[in-house]
Amino acid sequence: MSTDDTVLRLDGISKSFGGLRVLQDIDLHLERQEIVGLIGPNGAGKSTLFNIITSIYQPSRGEAYLEGKRITGLPPHKICHLGVARTFQLIRTFLSMTALQSVMVSATFGHVRRDKGARERAAEALEMVGLADKSNTVAAQMTLSDRRLLEVAMALASMPVVTLLDEPMAGLNPSETRKILDLIKKVRDERKISILWVEHKMDAVFDICDRVAVLDYGVKIADGKPEEIAKDKKVIEAYFGEPLA
Repeated sequence: MSTDDTVLRLDGISKSFGGLRVLQDIDLHLERQEIVGLIGPNGAGKSTLFNIITSIYQPSRGEAYLEGKRITGLPPHKICHLGVARTFQLIRTFLSMTALQSVMVSATFGHVRRDKGARERAAEALEMVGLADKSNTVAAQMTLSDRRLLEVAMALASMPVVTLLDEPMAGLNPSETRKILDLIKKVRDERKISILWVEHKMDAVFDICDRVAVLDYGVKIADGKPEEIAKDKKVIEAYFGEPLA
């Protein structure tokens, strides 16, 4: 694809905390409407990379670009305004607010759009994730599954160009997992959003991702089509400790 199709680009991202190296020279790109899985063993640096993209952490070295614009060092709220949304491994919703109120916050402070008001964008996002009938339910009274869907709705209402999903299926049963998978594909197809997705459920990643990148001890060891990654000896060794015969 041409550079015009690249919405997110990471060039040589490294991060250390004191003497602890967490990420080393990570190059990664995300194309328009692409779903890229980001996998790796626990402690590989996946969530740290998300935190760098959203400017919660600053990289020790390297640059991040959104649609060709350098975003390294910008405040997190400006990166959100430019079109990057995310969910969190540990759900972060406004527990004392209703679902509609929570999503309206994201609609108000997200990517600048003037075609619709915050309430309308919030209502559309709740409809898309299947929570329209729970718009007046307080988040604290919702199930884990519904709160994960609510967090996705909050991301969608910010009208992102790129959405970062951090283990959105954690703690869900098989039917709830299927619902999230269907939603991820729906979001990509209907909203034309690019998705970078951290996930430990490998079958789900290989099922719907266009491409998969693999981190191990802060180093990217593989990046390719799911069928290529599934047979990669370095990836198998990272997960199982030794290459399969």
